[in-house]
Amino acid sequence: MRGLSSQLLLLMLGLLCTQCSNSEAICIEEEKQALLEFKQGLEDNYSLLSSWGSHEEDCCKWKGIKCSNQTGHVVMLDLRPVDGNLQGEISSSLLGLKHLVYLDLSLNHFFILPSFIGSLTKLQYLNLSNTKMVGNIPQQLGNLSSLISLDLSLNELEGSIPKVLGNMVSLVHLDLSSNNFEGTIPQTLENLYNLQVLDLSNNSISGEVPDLSKFPLLRELHLSKNRLNGSLTKGMGKLSKLQILDVSSNSFEGDITDSHLLNLSSLKLLDFSYNFLSLKFSSTWVPRFNLDTIALRSCKLGPAFPKWLQTQKNFMQLDMSNTGISDPIPNWFWDLSWNVGYLNLSRNQFTNTIPLQWFLARFIGSPIIDLSFNRFRGLLPQLNFDWTVLNLSNNLFQGSITFLCETNGSVKANYMPSYLSYLDLSDNLLSGELPYCWGNMVPLTVLNLANNNLSGRIPDSICGSTTHGIQSLHLQNNSFIGELPRSMITCSSLRLLDLGENRISGRIPTWIGTRLPHLMILRLSSNLLIGHIPLQLCHLTSLQILDLSQNNITGTIPQCLNNFTVMAQTQSSYVSIPHPYISSFGTSFLLTSDYVDNLLVTFKEKSLEYGKTLGLVKVINLSSNKLKGEIPREITNLRGLIGLNLSRNFLTGIIPQDIGYLERLESLDLSRNLLSGIIPQSLVTLSLLSHLSLSNNNLSGKIPLGTQLQSFSASAYAGNENLCGLPLLKICLGDEATQDPRIGSNNGEGNIQEHANSNERPWFYISMALGFIVGFLGVCGSLLLKSSWRHAYFQYLERIGDRLYKAIIIAMAKLLRNFKTQC
Repeated sequence: MRGLSSQLLLLMLGLLCTQCSNSEAICIEEEKQALLEFKQGLEDNYSLLSSWGSHEEDCCKWKGIKCSNQTGHVVMLDLRPVDGNLQGEISSSLLGLKHLVYLDLSLNHFFILPSFIGSLTKLQYLNLSNTKMVGNIPQQLGNLSSLISLDLSLNELEGSIPKVLGNMVSLVHLDLSSNNFEGTIPQTLENLYNLQVLDLSNNSISGEVPDLSKFPLLRELHLSKNRLNGSLTKGMGKLSKLQILDVSSNSFEGDITDSHLLNLSSLKLLDFSYNFLSLKFSSTWVPRFNLDTIALRSCKLGPAFPKWLQTQKNFMQLDMSNTGISDPIPNWFWDLSWNVGYLNLSRNQFTNTIPLQWFLARFIGSPIIDLSFNRFRGLLPQLNFDWTVLNLSNNLFQGSITFLCETNGSVKANYMPSYLSYLDLSDNLLSGELPYCWGNMVPLTVLNLANNNLSGRIPDSICGSTTHGIQSLHLQNNSFIGELPRSMITCSSLRLLDLGENRISGRIPTWIGTRLPHLMILRLSSNLLIGHIPLQLCHLTSLQILDLSQNNITGTIPQCLNNFTVMAQTQSSYVSIPHPYISSFGTSFLLTSDYVDNLLVTFKEKSLEYGKTLGLVKVINLSSNKLKGEIPREITNLRGLIGLNLSRNFLTGIIPQDIGYLERLESLDLSRNLLSGIIPQSLVTLSLLSHLSLSNNNLSGKIPLGTQLQSFSASAYAGNENLCGLPLLKICLGDEATQDPRIGSNNGEGNIQEHANSNERPWFYISMALGFIVGFLGVCGSLLLKSSWRHAYFQYLERIGDRLYKAIIIAMAKLLRNFKTQC
């Protein structure tokens, strides 16, 4: 009964109780046979219908069956499973249940919505939600004029919403959410004057919303996550019984004024988020409602702080993120609700200092607090660690974070509360050392302290004393020193470890590869690490980003890097890297959310931040170290790589001939090494390659011809003296006839050849002159001395002229004919 209002539920239960009982009723034989035939068309792998026809003859006592105590007819069939599900086909034998009033087959797998259900004309309740149904809603469903509740949600139904649904004039509850419906909302739904709940959310419905004033009894309106556009009519201001108004995640535009919400005195939830709406309420407007949930994310509220909010004193959820407010938060705001469980004021321009007492006592349960991307300033106040999420990142907070170990001024001995799942204090002005009281922070999933001025050693207690669920640890761009504490072996659930841009020293610990098996991202760049790359890192089969650049790492590149299974896959099973967490507040709210990891990746000579697409990034960066030896051929098995940077090392040998196997490669940097040999021909096949640097090596021979390699500038190949061919100006030996002679004059070989030619030029010109004179006198002298030869010569020239003339005339005639034909 997903989304069914309490009033409707009571109505249905009361209706059924007046006509059904199992104490005296004995089922009718024809209906019993119809039920058994229905069972035969199903796969009951979990024995959900084991009571049907086994030992009990009276079908009124079978599981999921209710009969009328007056007539014995089956009036209710409720087969919602608790464990497992039924699969198969909804048999037309159900037509034998002519008195059926209540049909619930939800949470099973039936795939097809049969049209014959439209013949069960006495149905008042029909629930086929979450049954994996596909295809269109059959037109015959419009025959169910007695239907009070219809739930087809959480399926894969498609096409447009049928106009015939407007024939269901008794309908009180209509839920078509979470399908693939397209088209517009049919105007015939204005016929459903008794409608109390309308849920069309999470589809692809487009167009404008019809006049909502035609639904005077409406209590819930869910239109979120569609493609609806246009403006919201002021008719919704007449819906005095409306409690839930959710039109979020559409393309609505225009102004929302006082009159849009004029008579909504019963409203408890208002969600205008993710639209193009501007809320322009008069400064004296006093709403008639008192909201529990206020969601206005990405609407335009600013620049002034909304004064009407002062009237809302009982809200539990408030989201005013990214609303263009640049005012300071007024003092009265901190004294509003004492029941806040979710507060999001992120991505505005607030500049306040947050009152200490508000932080300590304003929240219930385990709330979510997000004040990130503002300009809040001052010292961090003492915090209440009953919270689930605290995000104060990208502000101007300063001072130490020793408050993590303090309660009312006293120091906690190795104790942290057991509720905090997500703590983000990154991108502030925090300083000092990390406290040592992380031991009992068992539920922590995400810890982000990046981009501050924190110093000292990473404490042994950073992962607690026992294995627990921290998945994302960001400590980059601080001033941490010393070696990584061995106690981090307890961080066995880690998926992301970013310690880049610090002063961490020592060797890369071998336990990273053996004790952190789920690691997907390892970033230790710009530190003071020494020693070899441990072979144990090859055990990290889920690794997709490995960045050890800008350290003092020596030795060779391990040949076992082809064990990075995820990097070897050309496809990714996920786009982002989420970390789920659960928060609760009050007695009735439980939220499951995801923290989506962000990471700054050096790629194509730029530092790019990836968030929602981080799961697609597969990169190895070992640049700016002291690595030697050859590039292992095994690295060419990592066909999912989009970036490979081995530059600024002491690598020798050749570029692997199979480098072209890295078919997804977009960036390749092997510059500033000691590589030799030719550039492999297979590089030409890398059609996605947009950044290439092979400069400053000992490469030789001709650059392979192909659009891809010739599209890069000469700087990509510079500093290889024995390299030739385009885009370099140096001509390869044997290519002189096909290139501009001026190109060859700019290189060593061309200069030698040009110098040799310069010594031979005078004798060449003298020989040409003598040859011309001798030839001329030999021919012309003979013609002058002998008349018969002279006449024959001129007759020959005349015949040649006649032939040329005729050829020209014929060619001109053909051209004229072709021209006329085309015209």
